[in-house]
Amino acid sequence: MNHLKTPIANEDLDNLNVGDQITISGTIYTGRDAALPQLVELIKENEVPFDLNGSVIMHTAFSEAGIAPTTSSKVEIESTIPFLSENGVKIHIGKGMLSDETAESLMKNNSVFVITPPVAALLTSKVIEKKCVLFEWEGMEAMYELKVENIPGIIAIHKGEKI
Repeated sequence: MNHLKTPIANEDLDNLNVGDQITISGTIYTGRDAALPQLVELIKENEVPFDLNGSVIMHTAFSEAGIAPTTSSKVEIESTIPFLSENGVKIHIGKGMLSDETAESLMKNNSVFVITPPVAALLTSKVIEKKCVLFEWEGMEAMYELKVENIPGIIAIHKGEKI
């Protein structure tokens, strides 16, 4: 088991391989269909109010029921992964299968895709704090900053390889 702490450095990913089990602690961000395309626009306008370098984004909404990954291959989500990786996001957490093109962009930017169990009770129990940081009008699909302890996952795409 590899234990990672945010922010993620390139060196943190060097010794990881597809299939490795990890945990992530520290600050992560949430985003899915409604938020991620808007985040891309804010990056283009240089208006993101937090540092994305070494960041982790989990493809999820945050509701009273908690968090659980959504399907990352949705066009609104997968289409943002290359640009977000180019702009500092090191780990994308979600579920499902991504295209070969997305895998190539992850490799080019030394970023990874991590799958996590879609078990809301487990994942929500790992959240220590939450606060809305962007797109509050999107309700549960707003972007949240979460302080987490040991979010579990498996490296699904890294170094051009897929699980």
